[in-house]
Amino acid sequence: MEELISIRYTFTMNDGTHEVFNIKLDPQTLLLVADKPKELPEWTTLNFHKCTICPLQNETYCPLAISLVHIVKRFNRIISYDKIHMDVETRERFISQHTTAQKGISSLMGLVIAASGCPHTAFLKSMARFHLPLASRDETVFRAASMYMLAQYFLHKDNKPVDFELQGLVRLYRNLEDVNLSIAERLNVASKSDSTINALILLDVYNKIMPMAIGNSLDQLRNLFEDYISNNNFNELLAG
Repeated sequence: MEELISIRYTFTMNDGTHEVFNIKLDPQTLLLVADKPKELPEWTTLNFHKCTICPLQNETYCPLAISLVHIVKRFNRIISYDKIHMDVETRERFISQHTTAQKGISSLMGLVIAASGCPHTAFLKSMARFHLPLASRDETVFRAASMYMLAQYFLHKDNKPVDFELQGLVRLYRNLEDVNLSIAERLNVASKSDSTINALILLDVYNKIMPMAIGNSLDQLRNLFEDYISNNNFNELLAG
């Protein structure tokens, strides 16, 4: 049996206290492997500020909201601009950085939302598998576009329609805006502080970046591929 994918987040507050999150992903489905909270609050029910584009019908609870219960509960005393230290451990590396609570929580939330089981965030699971904490704007654009184009390669191999214009990716990110709006409504009820709400706002800012980047033809990334595009010697090497 293949080993679970483990990602450990440790937050150290200014007062020396710690909040530790041991995230486990199924290596095949890339879904969260975790026990549900014993008591699910009302704001996690599916029909509580349900997304207008939600395809779920028979579930009692929203899987995305459930994935956020522990995060909301454990950061209710933290203000978004509080300074914290964040350590992230994966099988491959260790990342340690001073940051603000909202940025650190946003990074954690992005991971669990992708792997939560929400149909509208499922396309992000491959990015969760190769999780990059505190990714910058350019890193996010590069990773998301690269992930989508690799998916088109596999679609092509299966003789299925492909989308090299990335218009499908634009639609997926537009859908996330609707999802985030619903989750924000839930967090407004659930949260006693602004840390998780502002963390979600940071995620939504990145969601809005992707359609704009594609609208600009991803020109800001073109220079990274000039050896493929303009270097005749490189092209000769590719030709064998």
